[in-house]
Amino acid sequence: MVADPSAALEVVEYTDPLCPWAWGSEPAFRRLRASLPGEVRWRRVYAILFDHDDDPAPDPAAETAWYTRHVTEISAHTLAPRPLRLKRVAASSWPSSLVAGAAELQGTDVAERVLRRLRESVFVLGEPADTNALALSAVRGVPGLDPRRLAADAASVDVLERVRADRAEARRPVPEVLSVRDGSPHPGAAKETPDGGHRYALPTLVFRAGAAYRAVPGWRSFEAYAAAVGELRPGLPTPAEPLSPARALESLGSLTEPERQALTEGAWPPPHSVRVETGNGPVWLHPDEAAARPEVTLSALAGP
Repeated sequence: MVADPSAALEVVEYTDPLCPWAWGSEPAFRRLRASLPGEVRWRRVYAILFDHDDDPAPDPAAETAWYTRHVTEISAHTLAPRPLRLKRVAASSWPSSLVAGAAELQGTDVAERVLRRLRESVFVLGEPADTNALALSAVRGVPGLDPRRLAADAASVDVLERVRADRAEARRPVPEVLSVRDGSPHPGAAKETPDGGHRYALPTLVFRAGAAYRAVPGWRSFEAYAAAVGELRPGLPTPAEPLSPARALESLGSLTEPERQALTEGAWPPPHSVRVETGNGPVWLHPDEAAARPEVTLSALAGP
């Protein structure tokens, strides 16, 4: 279907704060967001990767060992950091998804930082934010965040209903993603659900302009996303000017090696940045971000 040139462009991101493929997609997603004009709406849908009704593992230690190998294999493809030691597999995606959804009520900048912290809880620190207490603790000290409001909103009926609606929406995938053939190690065909239905593979981006849409599932290159945008809006995206390393770290708080290569230009690392070692390359923190997160300094920090 040809897009109506007068229709607003929307990007729908089906995701989960604790998904390793979504974590590995952040360099491309951050670059894409920087390449789109401000009027483009970017909407996140929290699909709930680890659900309440999932069967508990009969052997948690064996499950953690298996999942550690799984995350290691994914990080070999995406080059994303992985934890030096994964303490356990997440018990539930609901707490982090509720906190991420509640953070959106405090503005885009706060929401981005909160979601980033939730992702880093598992893929940098190795302890997934899978309880309400852990999710709220993980985001403590985010610039501009009102923690009391966040806790109240995350426990509210409105945010619960929003995330329930997200979960349901993620289980109504467009037909194009039911069967996907692609050279990606994660091509993104929709996943079967226990009730016989399907949910979007995570992450999946769906670009919409009126009734027209393009779906790009799984782990893909920036160029694949850019091509989908261009089909709906010729001339978009427009190349974003690379940020200076210091400016990037100040505005984003933390950067992985793939992200700093995708987003910045200039001598690296910036002065006073803090290097955090992981199992697959460092994460770089702005000094203010590091100061707000003593648990990172204590458990994962090592000298360069």
